[in-house]
Amino acid sequence: MFRLNDNYLKLPGSYLFSTIGKKVSAYSAAHPDKKLIRLGIGDVTQPLAPAIIQALHGAVDEMGKAETFRGYAPDLGYDFLREAIARYDYRERGCNVSPDEIFISDGAKCDSGNIQEIFSLDNRIAVCDPVYPVYVDSNVMAGRAGEYNGATQTWSNVIYMPCTAENGFVPEFPRETPDMIYLCFPNNPTGAAVTKERLQEWVDYANKVGAVILYDAAYEAYISQEDVPHSIYECEGARACAIELRSFSKNAGFTGVRLGFTVVPKDLKCQDVALHGLWARRHGTKYNGAPYIVQRAGEAVYSPEGREQVRKQVAYYMDNASYIYQGLQEAGFTVSGGVNAPYIWLKTPRGMTSWEFFDYLLEQVNVVGTPGSGFGPSGEGYFRLTAFGSRESTVEAVDRIRKIRL
Repeated sequence: MFRLNDNYLKLPGSYLFSTIGKKVSAYSAAHPDKKLIRLGIGDVTQPLAPAIIQALHGAVDEMGKAETFRGYAPDLGYDFLREAIARYDYRERGCNVSPDEIFISDGAKCDSGNIQEIFSLDNRIAVCDPVYPVYVDSNVMAGRAGEYNGATQTWSNVIYMPCTAENGFVPEFPRETPDMIYLCFPNNPTGAAVTKERLQEWVDYANKVGAVILYDAAYEAYISQEDVPHSIYECEGARACAIELRSFSKNAGFTGVRLGFTVVPKDLKCQDVALHGLWARRHGTKYNGAPYIVQRAGEAVYSPEGREQVRKQVAYYMDNASYIYQGLQEAGFTVSGGVNAPYIWLKTPRGMTSWEFFDYLLEQVNVVGTPGSGFGPSGEGYFRLTAFGSRESTVEAVDRIRKIRL
């Protein structure tokens, strides 16, 4: 008789945002007259920029002609997109990244879950706490996370690095030595950013202990402060210890189009084995490449028109973030984030748990957010709001929340 991968059975409940979706759907069914404002899931709301739409139309027209039709995409990505990424995301910032070190995919979520496949199950992982759930969940599915402790909501083989108000939501080096270190900056969910000086310390630490850093830079387009690096490869020695994951979802609104990439430097080795070759082998075996029309749309993000249009969209969302931050702060909430990231991280009032505050906002003011505890043990007592809503819904949501008596 066939057997299951028992590691899936270890996962507690459903995926965080699936749980939120079910609770919201149940409430809407019971109260169809209520107007809900959703500032929970970090999905964009603004339409694709004109330059991107134009590129999509052009690529679709090409697919309708025999002489320009494209079939399977190169599994590692089309050269035109990889070269644009290398030029504008890296070389313009002084980072030594070549086009053939860039692997095109359909998004950072998939890559952050899949990348762990090239590492041994014996490796210990370290994660920021709180952090994006996919890092831990994908390692649980693989069998690397160990056993779950329901009382502490932790996994036995995962090293949790608390990110709290006391340390500015930036983790300290772990007491135990990890093999794989997940870092996400600007951070999801706290919105915290790390300075170049501090990130350099992490690079030096990883090289010293022989660990690999899996660096999620999905929100780098939202960085506004000069001392905050956009890429880990701005740090000396990062090519020898770091893999960087990026996405077009939030910087260019591709959540419904799907495009991302991962950088694996050829300098990154485990003993004499280059990880670049391993990821290329995995990528080519399990992935048939992002669609041609989508990659042409991605190329348009780097055109002069595309860069300016995307910049304005990022500014739109960051204006929302500023409005949420200021509004909640004036209302008496303890808030952070919203400066280098489109997320506001707030302390729940009246000693409420994260889920109690979720229910309270849903039922009392009909605003949907994300409970901080869903991102890890240190997220308990906190709550995340996203700035990706429309301006109108953002203003209305803040006005509703301001009516809460703390």
